Amino acid sequence: MSSKKVTITEVAKYAGVSVTTVSMVLGNKGRISPDTIDKVNQAVEELGYIRNRAAANLRSNSSEIIGLILKDISDPYYSEVASGISEEIERQGYMLILAQSGDSQERFEKCMMTMSRQGVGGIAFCPIADNQQFNIKKMKEQNLPLVCVSRASLDKQIDFVGPDNNYAAKLATEHLIKQGHRRIAYVGGASSSLCRAERIGGYCSTLMQFGLPFKPEWVVECEKGQKAAANAVQTLLSEHPQITAILCHHSSTALGAVYGIHRSGRQIGKDQFIGEQVSLIGFDDVEEAELTEPPLTFVNFNAREMGRQAAKRLISQLEQEHSQPYSLIQPPQLIIRESA
Repeated sequence: MSSKKVTITEVAKYAGVSVTTVSMVLGNKGRISPDTIDKVNQAVEELGYIRNRAAANLRSNSSEIIGLILKDISDPYYSEVASGISEEIERQGYMLILAQSGDSQERFEKCMMTMSRQGVGGIAFCPIADNQQFNIKKMKEQNLPLVCVSRASLDKQIDFVGPDNNYAAKLATEHLIKQGHRRIAYVGGASSSLCRAERIGGYCSTLMQFGLPFKPEWVVECEKGQKAAANAVQTLLSEHPQITAILCHHSSTALGAVYGIHRSGRQIGKDQFIGEQVSLIGFDDVEEAELTEPPLTFVNFNAREMGRQAAKRLISQLEQEHSQPYSLIQPPQLIIRESA
């Protein structure tokens, strides 16, 4: 064959069928016999026909492209979410386009509108903040399937896949109490964070369940980085040396807490009575957790599986209409190592 672009008419003539039949086979529409499908596919392959996907999408009012908007593609948690979404949609014959919004609401809305104009079939997104506000009317005007993959539930009108933060904190706090701890602190996150509020709720209710007091001065905010966590933990233990265990809001908080504990003259581990060690538990497990000495205990959510479930829901919306909002809350897993 020559390098000239092959047309659908030439495919039909080569296969000995009508142009309509070729179009139906390529669009997977109608009732076509297996023999005819084989003929058309063979003609497509032998002639080197390249289907115009964009035009096909406009004709069928559907798209094989799914959009994903992330705040920060370098964040290990959201990288895992993206991997899960990509794996699932590609398994089902779709492709992914990715955008990064950063902390900007304006940038997020621009990503949303641009993807809509490009004709994506649906959009999965991770919000720029736990308390992000959405113009639901404006989003629904685009008539696009949407799924929010997040660390905390946001708007009940948007399909949501996320973790059970309250139970995760309950699990961690109860584990520490059963290890004999009675003076447990919580470090990390900002007061504006819904995720943090859910976790502190689980932490507080578990203390009360076991008859232990909740002390606000043992709940400390700090920025996400390890340096901020190290400083916060060092100050906390200096002012309240009776604390024997710490829950850390971010994985980076847990890693930074290691330095803060050492700076305060304490060690990390389970021996709170003789060695005066401090037990540590973090949220959202990372590879570095096994590299510290001792290795760090974490409460973890399978972020990749959350991505897969979000992709499944998005594809389900593409293939059939859903009138009711959907919410899937993933349970946590306690990964016990030597730090607690």
